[in-house]
Amino acid sequence: MYKVRVEEEFSAAHFLSHYKGKCEKLHGHNYRVRLWFCGEKLDDGGMLFDFSILKKLLREVLSILDHSNLNDMEVFSGDPSAERIAKFIFEEIQKKIPASEKELLWAVDVFENSRSMARYSSR
Repeated sequence: MYKVRVEEEFSAAHFLSHYKGKCEKLHGHNYRVRLWFCGEKLDDGGMLFDFSILKKLLREVLSILDHSNLNDMEVFSGDPSAERIAKFIFEEIQKKIPASEKELLWAVDVFENSRSMARYSSR
């Protein structure tokens, strides 16, 4: 099985409405996001998926989130957790890739810091 990954960052603010503790207050993160594709077959050029295309797709999706208050986005329903952010990015990437390549989209990792990460994956 081949796996490829690209990584980008974005900055955003959020708070968690249903959390008791310091994260219920407005705060921000410099999020790191890893986009993973996985498959068994390589193309004629020996690649699973072109890194430059993956980076472009990820930057497009992260531009929606960058320098925003994530609580203002209806999709997060007042609780933009790292888990929900990962699922959002995964689904937005899925919309942008051809149907024939959707099965290659494997996972999205969202790091709030170097020690805390959430992953959403297709399997």
